[in-house]
Amino acid sequence: MTADINYDNVSSILSVTVWLGDDNEGKPRNRSYNLRSKVDLKSALPEQVSVGFSASTSNAIELHQLHSWSFISSLEPPPPPAAAISSLSRLGPGVIAGAAAGASVSLVLIFAAIVALVVRRHHQQKMVETDEYHTDSEGEGDPMMEIEMVKGPRRFPYHELVEATRNFAAEEKLGQGGFGAVYRGYLREPAGLPVAIKRFSKHDSSLQGKREYKSEIKVISRLRHRNLVQLLGWSHGREELLLVYELMPNRSLDIHLHGKQGTFLTWPMRMKIVMELGSALLYLHEEWEQCVLHRDIKPSNMMLDESFGAKLGDFGLARLVDHAAGTQTMTAVSGTPGYLDPQCVVTGRASAESDVYSFGVVLLEVVCGRKPMSFTATDQDQQQKNGGVFRLVEWVWGLYGRGAILESADKLLNGDLDAAEVERVLVVGLWCAHPDPSARPTIREAMAKLHSKVDKLPVLPSKMPVPTYAQPPFGLDMDDGLSTLLTSSTSTSVPPHTTCTTTSSSDGRGSTSTTS
Repeated sequence: MTADINYDNVSSILSVTVWLGDDNEGKPRNRSYNLRSKVDLKSALPEQVSVGFSASTSNAIELHQLHSWSFISSLEPPPPPAAAISSLSRLGPGVIAGAAAGASVSLVLIFAAIVALVVRRHHQQKMVETDEYHTDSEGEGDPMMEIEMVKGPRRFPYHELVEATRNFAAEEKLGQGGFGAVYRGYLREPAGLPVAIKRFSKHDSSLQGKREYKSEIKVISRLRHRNLVQLLGWSHGREELLLVYELMPNRSLDIHLHGKQGTFLTWPMRMKIVMELGSALLYLHEEWEQCVLHRDIKPSNMMLDESFGAKLGDFGLARLVDHAAGTQTMTAVSGTPGYLDPQCVVTGRASAESDVYSFGVVLLEVVCGRKPMSFTATDQDQQQKNGGVFRLVEWVWGLYGRGAILESADKLLNGDLDAAEVERVLVVGLWCAHPDPSARPTIREAMAKLHSKVDKLPVLPSKMPVPTYAQPPFGLDMDDGLSTLLTSSTSTSVPPHTTCTTTSSSDGRGSTSTTS
């Protein structure tokens, strides 16, 4: 980009010309954009100004380089009063020259802002012409406009992502989730950069899909942590919602825990994954400017890099809460059965404690190699109690009460593990998944126990605290395990005139909506 900015002090005309791209000889191309306006800079600027400029890409991934810049002024400074001549002469010629040269440079700051305005107007006009903006179906205006203000990740032209994925070829598909598919792609700029592109399903480009799309951009684009998947950009052109992430070569944790084509995870690898997930959650809950409630912590949202380092992703359900608030009441309680805190289902309130519950379930799953819920009970007690439904938390707690908690460790480990570490992770997992939210640790307390090799483990009841089965709300019909609403040993009242319904998507993500 080449910009030429001129201001005529006599006519007060400010003119700007911008050329985009260079020819082979390095000269600006014929295509240009012009702006002229009458501006009285003498009345707008103070008596003394400095000339210069500043620029930043913030946390964006673009690389910009300034090739050259120059500033020329024909303005002559007014002669100083006679009384001031003697004092000026004592300042020396360097100071006088600096003051004279600096008599105009705020102009460049104003000029730079004008250039940015010209380019932005052109870009917005181009998007209007290509129909890249959506219109909210509910008449609330464009629901995507505020995304344009996000710093860091950038907006990709739709055609670039189509090209990167070879028109979303089937062989580039990495997986299918409840809200769409994920594809491998290779960007043109930076050359050949591998990325993962999440393509929302066509039917999820509706209001609900847009909410998750916007939430993910607005939340994760502001977060910076080594154990969070980095969002590189987005695109919402041609009725498509697309998110661009860094590519995680080893895909998600659940593939390796439960998939037939996954890599066997040794105990050191599992311990490393547990600690890195905890580090990410600690950052979200306590170390960022607001408390970030993820609300969907599970192995399929934990991605693994080339060295099997874990990074938490999928912030479509995430919400921001002030640290002093602690909880947030949701109009639609969403999560995945088995990982979702049952107390959250009853109260409709998401909190750090509900995230900690999910974290505890994941700890047990990583150690045991078993999903939190299945229809294959492991022993006679489970069969009689739950009608054949296996519940990981109850099973591990039962072994803990019998002093045999190590028996829950994944048999594929074949005893090749650190028994003390395994016990520590399992007990902390039960502590986090305690039926009573007030008895759970904070994520900082849980991580302190996981890090320490000398601190005593928390002492839990030998039997899992008896949960209260809340009176099912009117019309409640749940057959996915959420019908057992654990609300700790003290009952929690269900708000009057409340209806709860549960649905499941193709990736097992459940959504429980509460309406008054």
